Order: sequence, then structure tokens, then C-alpha cells
Amino acid sequence: QLPLVESGGGVVQIGGSLRLSCYVSERTITAYAMAWFRQAPGKEREFVGTIGSNGIITVYADSVRGRFTISRVSAKNTVYLQMNSLKPEDTAVYYCAASDSWRTTFGSRVQSDYAQWGQGTQVTVSA
Repeated sequence: QLPLVESGGGVVQIGGSLRLSCYVSERTITAYAMAWFRQAPGKEREFVGTIGSNGIITVYADSVRGRFTISRVSAKNTVYLQMNSLKPEDTAVYYCAASDSWRTTFGSRVQSDYAQWGQGTQVTVSA
């Protein structure tokens, strides 16, 4: 089990910004592809974005591309999700996930490719 600790969620106004953090303990983050998923009330969990284990390749969902950015600071064993121009439909619990599978080397949108998950952090976008 790889402990993932998320932080940074909260309440923000429409058009505002938030930065989520996911700290990976016990192992070096460079061995893992990291991803963010989210689950809104009454909806299934969906892919937001991912950064491959090489730390270079990023893939985003169409709904967030151009507004959200994933980055990794290996020295801090932390991956970030910078969220700008937030919309009410971005309201959800955001989950960090990690994978050392070859399937995620260049990024994967598939939830089952990720074996390790954080506890989730709530993001609420309000008027």
C-alpha cells in the first residue's frame, strides 16, 4: 500500500483558483504515474488528468484542458493539480491516484490502471 496524502481542497468562487497537492510517502514519486480523478455528487468518478512516470507527459480530460495543470516536484515527492477558472461543474471530491504499471508510463485515463488511491479532498465552486 502506497500512502497518498491529498490537501488543498476548499470553497472557491466561480472563476477562482485552487491548488491541490498529493504527497507520496515511503516511495519515490518518480517510480509512479500520478493521476487525478474526481467524483461529483450522484455521478461516477471521472478522469481529470495524469502525469506519466517520466514526469513529462501529461494528459487531460477535455473538460479541464487549458484550465487545469498537473505538475510534479520530485524533491518533495509531491504532485500538484493547479485549477484555474473554476466552474460550478468542477465541484467534486478530488482523488489522487498512483500507478507503477507499464500501462501508465505515458499516462492513462483508466481508473483500474491505478492501484493506489488517496482519501479525497472536497472542492466546492460557488457563486
